[in-house]
Amino acid sequence: MSKSGVFMRKSNKNILSLLDYTRKLLYIADKGDMQRTDDGCGVLYGVVRDSAYKIREMAEKEVEEHKKTGKWDEKSI
Repeated sequence: MSKSGVFMRKSNKNILSLLDYTRKLLYIADKGDMQRTDDGCGVLYGVVRDSAYKIREMAEKEVEEHKKTGKWDEKSI
């Protein structure tokens, strides 16, 4: 169930979880980049940031695809 008490498909719930994780990864990458003490960490946070953006883009495309095919629960977001 979603926060509103409406049933949510597991596939949609997983996509929403991925979107939430990407927000967290971007936050960590930004915070880590500001607090880093060497170039190696900068590379690490850059990889994390790039990966989060790629995952987010793919997840957003899946949301759109689910909407087009009627598999998306509109009250999920």
